[in-house]
Amino acid sequence: MELKFDSTQEFQIDAVDAVVRLFDGQSKIQADIRFVEGAGFIGAPNRLDLTEIDLLGNLQETQRISGVSISKEILSIVEAIETAGGKKEVKFSNFSVEMETGTGKTYVYIRTALELNKRYGFQRFIIVVPSIAIKEGVLKTFQVTEKHFSDLYDRVPYRFYAYDSSNLTQVRQFCSSSNLEFMIMTLDSFNKSMTEEGKGNVIRRPTDRLQGAVPIHLIQETRPILILDEPQNMESERSISALAALNPLLALRYSATHRTPYNLIYRLTPADAYKQGLVKKIEVASVVREDDLNQVFISLEAVTAKKNTVSAMLIANKLFRSQSVKPTKFSVMRDDNLGEKTNLPEYKSFTVEEINPGSNTILFTNGIEVSVGESHGADKESTFEAQIRYTVEEHFRKQRRLKDLGIKVLSLFFIDRVDNYATSSGIIRRLFLKAFNELKQGNTDWGELDAEEVQAAYFAATRKKEEVILEDSSGKSQKDEEAYDLIMKDKEKLLSFESKVAFIFSHSALREGWDNPNVFQICTLNQSVSEVKKRQEIGRGVRLAVNQEGERIRDSQVNLLTVVANQSYESFVEQYQQEVVEEFGVGVEHPPPPANARKPRPVKLRKEMTLKPEFKELWERIRQKTHYSVKVDTERLIDDCVKLIDSVEIRAPRVTVIKARVDLNKEGAFEALQISSARTLVDLAGRYPLPNLTDMISHILENTSPPVRLSKRTLVEIFLRTKKKHEAMDNPFEFASLAARHIRDRLTDYLVDGIKYERVNEWYEMSLFKEEMTSWEQYVVSCERSIYDGTEFDSDVERRFIEDLERLPQVFMYFKLPPWFTITTPVGTYNPDWAIVWDEGEGLLKDSKKLKLYLVRETKGTTILNDLRPDERRKIICAQRHFGDALGVDYKVITNAKQLP
Repeated sequence: MELKFDSTQEFQIDAVDAVVRLFDGQSKIQADIRFVEGAGFIGAPNRLDLTEIDLLGNLQETQRISGVSISKEILSIVEAIETAGGKKEVKFSNFSVEMETGTGKTYVYIRTALELNKRYGFQRFIIVVPSIAIKEGVLKTFQVTEKHFSDLYDRVPYRFYAYDSSNLTQVRQFCSSSNLEFMIMTLDSFNKSMTEEGKGNVIRRPTDRLQGAVPIHLIQETRPILILDEPQNMESERSISALAALNPLLALRYSATHRTPYNLIYRLTPADAYKQGLVKKIEVASVVREDDLNQVFISLEAVTAKKNTVSAMLIANKLFRSQSVKPTKFSVMRDDNLGEKTNLPEYKSFTVEEINPGSNTILFTNGIEVSVGESHGADKESTFEAQIRYTVEEHFRKQRRLKDLGIKVLSLFFIDRVDNYATSSGIIRRLFLKAFNELKQGNTDWGELDAEEVQAAYFAATRKKEEVILEDSSGKSQKDEEAYDLIMKDKEKLLSFESKVAFIFSHSALREGWDNPNVFQICTLNQSVSEVKKRQEIGRGVRLAVNQEGERIRDSQVNLLTVVANQSYESFVEQYQQEVVEEFGVGVEHPPPPANARKPRPVKLRKEMTLKPEFKELWERIRQKTHYSVKVDTERLIDDCVKLIDSVEIRAPRVTVIKARVDLNKEGAFEALQISSARTLVDLAGRYPLPNLTDMISHILENTSPPVRLSKRTLVEIFLRTKKKHEAMDNPFEFASLAARHIRDRLTDYLVDGIKYERVNEWYEMSLFKEEMTSWEQYVVSCERSIYDGTEFDSDVERRFIEDLERLPQVFMYFKLPPWFTITTPVGTYNPDWAIVWDEGEGLLKDSKKLKLYLVRETKGTTILNDLRPDERRKIICAQRHFGDALGVDYKVITNAKQLP
């Protein structure tokens, strides 16, 4: 299997552009090698020629384009570090990119680095990760995208490798190479001055393998750009000092859940990803105990010590005035009696004798002791058995349905204790073997397989010390090593039917930084309700699935993640939504709640509707395919581009000084407070040889890439007519960058404005309509006038629109145009929303002379096209030409059904 990647996904390109735009005006670094005393030969270090004022201006413009909060200043980290020349204070800016889990964060930052190298010549990048699991995932992404990026970036040579203290030639290569270099480092490999054995950390001590040089001093000379993967795990004082010790030029921070979003420049929220179909839809199968409140149940959630007070947070059954009994959370202290707290006599023998914050336990006078995370009186085996059995059943069902599509289904189990699976008598292992062996009977796909060969597990040896998680894969058996390689390194093999492994078990090692596109079930096995973040749990399986050819599948009927939870559906959703609110605030749109897996809703095609002459007429009008051609008025385009270029300011290169005070903000973080404006010390205009016009035009040509490029002749004409020739001579790179940006935008508009669609001898066939689809009850509006007996909605706006279509008497028939019904445009494919038969005879159609209208409508939040995103606006213009001009079909953008017809 070879995984395929799509280089045209707009949201990923936007994330790349957000970073690249920060450096507008930066001159390109030329590759060379120089000698540094004490370090030897060093390749051209990264450097930043922009002033802080320039960088701030670029940052604010980027934030405006991305639609995120505008920063008033650039947040930086300032630290004193040890260098080859002694102690030195370093300062480096940080910029944050926030992307929902499963949307290609690692792909984006690798592509960003390649783009930065192409445009500005930056050559040295260090990717810092907090764990081995994430490191393996990054290395795997580098491997599987190597051919893709080689094709995308004209086979530019680049190397990637994990830092290895036993192979310091990698450090020499990183520092001296004239090519693009990526080094992946776990934070733990360089954030300590001493090893566990009391020896100096290899990276911080002189070594004969580098002719007596200190490895970290060599790295410092290169001014690497840091890419921080999951930086929320790198915010302790020790971690920040370790990052600063690398003497970085700047840091790019990538995460779905930033704790400190330094200078946020791009955000793709859970709502954005969910709404745009960039991740799987989610459903929850809640496995809960009902009418089982007779036994004494106690779960210890937390032990808290404050000053002279120690308390514990419990969950126990409680009798309310309404005579209902519900599990309830409350706090207790020493000598509290649970009988009084719960109003239930069964708890009278439970008086708190001791709460021990050291061992995280609570002891009652009747001798019963409970630890944090454990419970007393709960029949966990029956709950586990139900969860495991349901997960295996769901796995078998989905694999049977998706096998013909070439999709292998995986299920992921998060377990409460390693011993519950790792030992042969472990409760989870035993229950899985039982469920699998019983359910496989009579199943032709699974009947001949042994339960042991379809499962694999990864449990990292973890310990937490000084806020750093250490993981070690040593001491494993051969089978453990094979499982580790399969889960962490051999993604293609795990995704293929060649491997029999389909069920994966883990405790905590896979909760962050690891995911697999074909995880379709996640089952969390805990004695009490899982306290792990729901977004974190769901994130392991939200990536869109791939088939055996490595192609991403974008069918919403396929991409469905089932979370098998040991809590009610309502409480799971409430917790999930609360996490989103806490992360993004109340004012943003949140994704629809995960669907209840217990209430699927089949949506069936009503064949009698498709036989009606009105449907046949509507379908005959809209099913015609077209191809487009464009006609561009080159002279007018040149004039418009010249006017745009002449209207922008292009400043000459210069040397400036800015005074700033290093201060602490309220959160205790270092930041720079600017106390003077930029002052030019040296004007560099005219100090360098005149630029080569051919090179300048080539730069504009390379960065002007809509579907049709302008010829060099046209670009030369634009240059000859502009009034900015002097500025172009003084600052050719800035001129070329600005010119390319304006020409690209204007040319795209011209392509759309001059587009013409013509019919071709191809049509969409009725056979493409599925006779039955499966959705969820709460996301479907039952329909009488649609060709399906129900219509799925993606938002409240769409739900109200469907309900209005059902109520309006003039609407005789309608249907939501399926995802395969698309129109080709210069800015990508376009899928219109609705096809409608409108009857001026108020839906009766008794009088054949009454006017019948056949409509295609797009629903948006506004009918003002200039208020839409540029590519949305352009696609709508193309749709107007396709339907209106080529097919003669009435097409409009509306906000609600009242604007029909």
